[in-house]
Amino acid sequence: MRTSTESALRLTVYVGENDVWRHRPLYSEIVHRAREAGLAGASAFRGVEGFGASALVHTTRLLSLSEDLPVAVVIVDRPERVRGFLPELAELVEEGAVTLDEVEIVRWARESDRDGDQNQHGDEGEAR
Repeated sequence: MRTSTESALRLTVYVGENDVWRHRPLYSEIVHRAREAGLAGASAFRGVEGFGASALVHTTRLLSLSEDLPVAVVIVDRPERVRGFLPELAELVEEGAVTLDEVEIVRWARESDRDGDQNQHGDEGEAR
């Protein structure tokens, strides 16, 4: 097994679960737009508790009346590709926060891949 590393940028968009874009959940719209933009990947994570600019705590606890839980959409790709996606986000996110973090991607590959053999998944999962 061998490893390789490369620098990347992680974009995290923090929105509310009930935020929408043209009748579609905002987090879903962001994920689909990231896919259409050809980014390496995007995932949406639902929080169990949190607060934002309103300072109102949203939680999944049984006795809480809040259902608008926090959602984080995480995208990792090459820095220029992530930064190129920011104008798309500006169109979508009316209220929320975005963070950018420099990260390092670690990839594992079988030794046979070193000889130019493709694994059974072809080039899936490679950063663009």
